[in-house]
Amino acid sequence: MQKIINPQRVKVMLVASALLLGGCVAPAKKAVPPVAPVTACAQGDAMTQTTLYFGLNRPAGPAITATEWQAFIDNDVTPRFKDGLSVFDAKGQWLGNDGKLARENSKALLLIHGTDKESEGRIEALRSLYKQRFAQDSVMRVDAPVCVAF
Repeated sequence: MQKIINPQRVKVMLVASALLLGGCVAPAKKAVPPVAPVTACAQGDAMTQTTLYFGLNRPAGPAITATEWQAFIDNDVTPRFKDGLSVFDAKGQWLGNDGKLARENSKALLLIHGTDKESEGRIEALRSLYKQRFAQDSVMRVDAPVCVAF
């Protein structure tokens, strides 16, 4: 049995597909705006949780050592976030521009902070410093509004 294709239906599907795919285009890089705080917390204070992901491979040369990482935490991160932070071992994975799967040992740095320009500046300074010092293309940043109680 042969199925008859409705040309009008094909046009509608093409337009719908184009509209949906248009949303997949990555926007131009721009400064990360501060996360809107939680409007009300049942317990604790409204703050922002930022997780930064640092790759440990250099494009050329040896991987970033445990000593180099700890020096970065001690000398660059801790002075900017004296109230506390958490570090986790991570395994990064992404599809490279060449279409091949790339994997990399990484570190995740979790920060809880206020939604102020000072915190924003300290976070962006860390990202820039790490990229420059260790020849990294990027440091991924994920922000979320949270309620924090101790």
